[in-house]
Amino acid sequence: MTDQRKLTLINFGIVLYFVLIYLAYYFQLDFQLISVLGELLSIPLLLAQIVFLVIGIRFAVRKKADILMIVSLLFLGICTILTFSGFF
Repeated sequence: MTDQRKLTLINFGIVLYFVLIYLAYYFQLDFQLISVLGELLSIPLLLAQIVFLVIGIRFAVRKKADILMIVSLLFLGICTILTFSGFF
């Protein structure tokens, strides 16, 4: 598996996590397992959003990135903006 493929999968994984957290909040799903996973993974994935966004942009600028990589970076950027705008 190439580095570009790994980075694309990581980006989509982070976006999927925050979409699922938002949907659980929106539909008011109050399960203990969802709460525990949300507490354990939220802060590390908040930091991972920024790190992988920077890594992805540097990778896309230095090497030729395919369309799936660009889409994953766009989704991650939008997810990062929405996530951090919720704090302010």
